[in-house]
Amino acid sequence: MPEYFLDIEYDKITYTEEEVNFKEFECCTFTNCNFSQCVFVAVTFIDCTFNNCVFSEAKINYVAFRTVFFNDCEIKDVNFAMCDKLIFEIAFNNCVLDFSKFYTLKIKRTSFTDCSLVAVDFMSTDLTEVVFDNCDLYRSEFAKAIANKANFQTSYNYTIDPTKTKIKKAVFSLDGVKGLLYKHDIIVQ
Repeated sequence: MPEYFLDIEYDKITYTEEEVNFKEFECCTFTNCNFSQCVFVAVTFIDCTFNNCVFSEAKINYVAFRTVFFNDCEIKDVNFAMCDKLIFEIAFNNCVLDFSKFYTLKIKRTSFTDCSLVAVDFMSTDLTEVVFDNCDLYRSEFAKAIANKANFQTSYNYTIDPTKTKIKKAVFSLDGVKGLLYKHDIIVQ
């Protein structure tokens, strides 16, 4: 049975490889914490908030994120694809998620606000109604994704092939249309 922690504030902690394993955190706040050395096993976060935390290169294969908010976090090269898919609800604000993977996840209605999403793997991901608000999507991959009703209006540097990605009723800015036409080798001015 996992250890249970409720409504605790954690500040300036650098976690070791196995320190958070077999634990459940509910309504907890983590501020200025470093999880980059962690290899998570059987960890659950419910209604938790991470502020200015580092997860870069952490192994989060066996983690449940249920209504979790990441603010000003560095989450480079993290594979979310193996997370618990039951009630997987996350939101990112002003985070760096470069080289991370969301492959095959259902992240409907997730919001990414002011994030760097360089070379992120969204292949085969359900991005229905996801909001990408002012995000850099340079070299992110969307092949076989479902991005129906997704909002890319204020984001930039994306290239999405509409023949390989479902984008029905997705919202794009006029400037961003060139990211949908890149494979046709035409010039949009």
